[in-house]
Amino acid sequence: MRKTVDFLVIGSGIAGLSFALKAANFGKVCVVTKSQIDETATKYAQGGIAAVLYHPDTYEKHIRDTMIAGDELSDRKIVELTIKESTERVMELIEWGVNFDKTKTGKFALAKEGGHSEYRVLHHKDMTGKEIEEKLILAAQHNENIEILENHLAIEIITQHHLGINVSRRTPDLTCYGAYIYDPHKKKVRTVLSKITMMATGGIGTVYGNTTNPLVSTGDGIAMVYRAKGQVRGMEFVQFHPTSLYNPKESPSFLITEALRGAGAVLKAENGNEFMQKYDARGSLAPRDIVARAIDNEMKMSGREHVWLDAAKIKKHEIFDHFPTIYAKCLSIGIDITKDMIPVVPAAHYSCGGIITNEWGETTIRNLYASGECASTGLHGANRLASNSLLEALVFSHRACINAVNRFEYIPFCHDIPEWDTSGTVLNEEMVLITQSKKELQSILSNYVGIVRSNLRLQRASERLFLLYKETEELYKKSILNPEICELRNMINVGYLIINNAMDRKESRGLHYSLDYPEHRDVQQGMEDRL
Repeated sequence: MRKTVDFLVIGSGIAGLSFALKAANFGKVCVVTKSQIDETATKYAQGGIAAVLYHPDTYEKHIRDTMIAGDELSDRKIVELTIKESTERVMELIEWGVNFDKTKTGKFALAKEGGHSEYRVLHHKDMTGKEIEEKLILAAQHNENIEILENHLAIEIITQHHLGINVSRRTPDLTCYGAYIYDPHKKKVRTVLSKITMMATGGIGTVYGNTTNPLVSTGDGIAMVYRAKGQVRGMEFVQFHPTSLYNPKESPSFLITEALRGAGAVLKAENGNEFMQKYDARGSLAPRDIVARAIDNEMKMSGREHVWLDAAKIKKHEIFDHFPTIYAKCLSIGIDITKDMIPVVPAAHYSCGGIITNEWGETTIRNLYASGECASTGLHGANRLASNSLLEALVFSHRACINAVNRFEYIPFCHDIPEWDTSGTVLNEEMVLITQSKKELQSILSNYVGIVRSNLRLQRASERLFLLYKETEELYKKSILNPEICELRNMINVGYLIINNAMDRKESRGLHYSLDYPEHRDVQQGMEDRL
């Protein structure tokens, strides 16, 4: 079962589909998505997409806000090019049919979120991602150069390793030739050869017990690239969204967009008093890492499992017009947000680290690109500024396409690639072994590698995860291939990267807060200089 395409795109969110639509102007594109095409993190993005449009906002203000949110670990060059290309990329979305909310005068109705100094977030009510995803899917489905394989799971990317050549992370000509893709209909692995491969597999949220990510967010792309000896960084920087709806019966957690706080909602303790001013002068609109740690601390001090978000001061018509999804969701569980406070709790939301790319979306593996949440472009640094993620995906998928189409015609297919090796696989063990290991993984990450960490917690996490890793690898080698064991394997790989990157960072920075290194490294260095 062999297939050849010019461009192989793994993932169907904004990063994958925007790349596919542009690449389709130059060659045949195959989009692989492991669930339904619209089951992506993009669809669940409520808040919007940040871009500089009107005075008094400026590119420099947006750049400064991004650098501050990233705790100065963001790559200034990458931040500048992303922000300066924001306006043009947003206009392309509009050309694809995306409808952003407008004022009565016809201007875009811009929102303001935590960490932003100006109103610059374009939105479609509180379902911006769904609007974007629907329009991109429609365009892709009507493009004759794009083939979409739904419910197909990428297993591994193909490199020289599959030709029997030893490779390492230092191999200078490490090259991607495509990927092995699991076909659920025939229950076989297809060999898909491509000149260019785009990794756009999204996030890693399901390695934690409580996440706003869709259940498909198992870190597949990051794990595949890491196993193929590609370079990954910054995995310690996991962003916990401060406000997911506290509803233990539901998984994944329902997101309460930051835009609600931007519109005037405030965080409160059980007694009804605001508490964010104790932690930051910006109050409930402080950057997400600060707000998440503050909520975590308030919960620990009170012994409660959540805090409250009070939106009662927001005018009813504004809630109905701009937050209808949140209003309806809360009402379905007996909460009227026009008068009742919303129980909220932090949840794993976004990975700021990932596959290392340059300014053109190129990874450290030749002919392999990455975009979206699975990539580490350098934009987010130690913490992502709200609503910069959709923008980043657009910018780097665009730049990756420019780079790829300039060279793909000169890239030959590698026809020596062997079919997927099934030797030694004899059975499928009971599913309980996989589901229980997944629960153990989520417990380890949630309890030891969450919002607040310590050397002891990380060491325990590392030791316990290693046992899971050994058990899972043994199970994988002898099992007939199935998506569940592949996802578990990927999640364990991602957990390993988060833990080890966290152990390597001997400071508290952005989303990584350690009880053993509570001071920022810059502060520590300043103290040493004064001694």
